[in-house]
Formats: sequence, structure tokens, C-alpha cells
Amino acid sequence: MESRGSVPARPMSYEGVWRFTAPAVDVSVPRARRAVRDLLDRQGVPIGTDITEGLLLIVSELVTNAVKHAALLSPELAVEVAVGADWVRVSVEDNHPYRPTALETDHGQTGGRGLLLVREITRETGGACDVEHTAGGGKIIWAALPLSAGF
Repeated sequence: MESRGSVPARPMSYEGVWRFTAPAVDVSVPRARRAVRDLLDRQGVPIGTDITEGLLLIVSELVTNAVKHAALLSPELAVEVAVGADWVRVSVEDNHPYRPTALETDHGQTGGRGLLLVREITRETGGACDVEHTAGGGKIIWAALPLSAGF
């Protein structure tokens, strides 16, 4: 069948930056994770399953850290998702001045390894992560991953 005068469909661009805020409470952890997953799906981001799962685990860890360690001085946190042509970056911002470090912990402990996990996921996928101070005295913790795994 011949189609006359049709214009080829322009692919939808999935690139952009989205930001949302949430209270620094426990229920924000699964909500932030779900919001990021829904955003990636809605935008049609061509992201691999392993990268998606790693990214969502990073979101959970970063929001959990903000809730557990920054809520007293920062009752609200911000989550930002930025998507480029071949990468995705997620960041969590709070107004607490403390800059966390990924410390080695006792293997018998059940917590305290969140940033180590974030660092390991980014390393395994060929991504990057860091902590930056904001102009207002708080911090942003971010992780950027490639859309497809490099392993």
C-alpha cells in the first residue's frame, strides 16, 4: 500500500530535566522511587533493565539518607532527574550542611552502606557520583549512569 504525502513520524525526545520535592519522611522513599520509574517510562527513555534497577536503588539510598540524616535541618528534599542522549542523572538535594562520606562499615551492621552501594553501582556501570555543596549551605548528592550497561 502506498502512502502519499505522509510525513515520517518524528521520534519523541526523551531528554530533559525534571524536579520534584518531597517531605523528608520515610514514606517519601518508595514514592520517589516510583516517581522516577514512572518518569522514565512516561518519557520513553531507552534504558536497560539492569541500569533502571541500579538507578532506582540509588534513588532509594539517596532519599533514605536525606530522610535519616538531614530531616532535622531539612524537612523537605528535592529529587532531580536529568536525561541526556545516552545517560541519566539522579540527584537528591537537602539543606543540611553535612557532607557524607562512603565509609567502610562493620559487616555485621545492617546499615551504613548506602553510599558505598551507590558508588559501587556507578562504578560497575561506568557512571559517576559525587557530593556538592549548594549556594544555600546544603548539599546535592548525584549519580549519573549510562543508559546501557558497559559491562
